[in-house]
Amino acid sequence: MAPAPQRPVLLREAIKERIVERILDGTYGPGERIVESAVAAEFGVSQAPVREALRDLEAMRFVESQPHRGARVREVSTEELVQIYPVRAALEEVAGREAAPRITEEQLALLGEELAGMRRAADAGDLHALMVHDTRFHEVIVEAAGNQVLLDVWRSLRVEARSLVSALKSHSDLHSIAELHRPVLQAVQFRDPDFLGREMRAHIEFFGASVISHLRKGAPPAPQAAVGSTPR
Repeated sequence: MAPAPQRPVLLREAIKERIVERILDGTYGPGERIVESAVAAEFGVSQAPVREALRDLEAMRFVESQPHRGARVREVSTEELVQIYPVRAALEEVAGREAAPRITEEQLALLGEELAGMRRAADAGDLHALMVHDTRFHEVIVEAAGNQVLLDVWRSLRVEARSLVSALKSHSDLHSIAELHRPVLQAVQFRDPDFLGREMRAHIEFFGASVISHLRKGAPPAPQAAVGSTPR
């Protein structure tokens, strides 16, 4: 028997995630057109689910559409990042508070693996790999919060991740970026909601300020690994 066709919603989500991955890893660059027919041919489907996925991504501000020109990867301005980081900091504070009592040993182990991955990427001088592990590190904590709305909104802000590689490519000390996550992991291990919430917010606010300063002034940001505090 032939395999049953994928349900339309699942297919649309799979296409959407594939396009997001390509935007974030630079396969699709800012301003580049995403050709519906090419994506449809790759997946072996009609253009309808591709069009639906692109509509979702336009709502999430990953792409923009113009009449007779199709969908293109949307460019993210410095001023937009200025607006994104406070929102992300607030979301991650909520995620930290909710995740602290819920996080499992398996998720704790995943966080340790992602931090190890960041350190390996820093050793190799591979900023893109470091950012992939960085994003997954935060995603594990947001997933642990157990709030699908929070997770969906957080994922919609991943558009800023594309800006980080270009913003940080001249940064010579990738190890300091990786080590910024050590206090967060330590805070998770305490399982204290207030402590983890504060640590998550401070982490994003500090890193965001460093990136924005670099983009505005043209000077490399210099994040230093913070010493983890103890819960009050």
